Amino acid sequence: MTETADIAIIGAGPTGLFAAYYAGFRGLSVVVIDSLPEAGGQITALYPEKQIFDVAGFPSIRGRDLVEQLVVQAGAFDPTYRLGVLADGLSYDGDRPQLTLSNGETWDCGALIVTAGLGTFTARPLPAAAGFDGGGLVYFIPKLDALSGQNVVIVGGGDSAFDWAHSLNGIAGSVTIVHRRDRFRAHESTVAAVQAMPVEIIVNAEITRLVATDGLVSGVEVIVADAAPRLLDAHTVVAALGFTADLGPIAGWELKLDRRHIVVDSTMATSRSRIFAAGDVCDYEGKVRLIATGFGEAATAVNNAAHAINPDARVSPGHSSDPH
Repeated sequence: MTETADIAIIGAGPTGLFAAYYAGFRGLSVVVIDSLPEAGGQITALYPEKQIFDVAGFPSIRGRDLVEQLVVQAGAFDPTYRLGVLADGLSYDGDRPQLTLSNGETWDCGALIVTAGLGTFTARPLPAAAGFDGGGLVYFIPKLDALSGQNVVIVGGGDSAFDWAHSLNGIAGSVTIVHRRDRFRAHESTVAAVQAMPVEIIVNAEITRLVATDGLVSGVEVIVADAAPRLLDAHTVVAALGFTADLGPIAGWELKLDRRHIVVDSTMATSRSRIFAAGDVCDYEGKVRLIATGFGEAATAVNNAAHAINPDARVSPGHSSDPH
């Protein structure tokens, strides 16, 4: 049996959820597909407790709360969700995309909008943890309170490492950052904020061994340059070393790609008919990768998809606040 939707949205992160809302606002039926078991994309999977500062109208909002509000917003138009499912195959019936899912379903769609963010992603391993099978080594923190009073060692120098350190200040018993260089990839303002906190930052350093007691992390061995090894007490080690990303089956859909990004034009159209993309997964000259940017791209993609489905539909429908 083939299901039908005006628009299939591939990716249930913030951009995909806003696209679901906006498509509903335009009177279009929607199915939202994501390989993760919950809506929210990277936010839900990687940093639900982190504060987000670049969403218009919110000086600061916790990732989990942003996702919850986006789900409620989209819910006003009752989108269909297929979570924990991959968008596998793509074909066409005339000019309509036909989407095959990993659960065996087939969807006949007026258009597709790919909002897959990083695609599928895998945490980069901590070399010193090779062969370690105890508890206390994590790659992200679903709940900050779970680390209340603990000694936490964070490995890495990027945004995630410093965001976790900032968020854990005042919750964890102690926070230490260990980074292999003396320069950081994290945003300068976040680095400055963490440097002003009671957070020890050890640079030009490498963790060489995890120490376990009764099957749980109890410490880490750190070497700074050529100095003697130093043992740090630790209840939890957060390996914030980034993730490797993969577009998965989408990479085989014959879309024009620039490395792992889908190339789009100013209408958010891809190189294939009736397939659009928005958010971190897409690329064009001058692209800025922010959640706020993804929201605007989602609206542009939906409006142009609506016109592709029905040429009589206006690309610009007016404002939601306009009188009707």
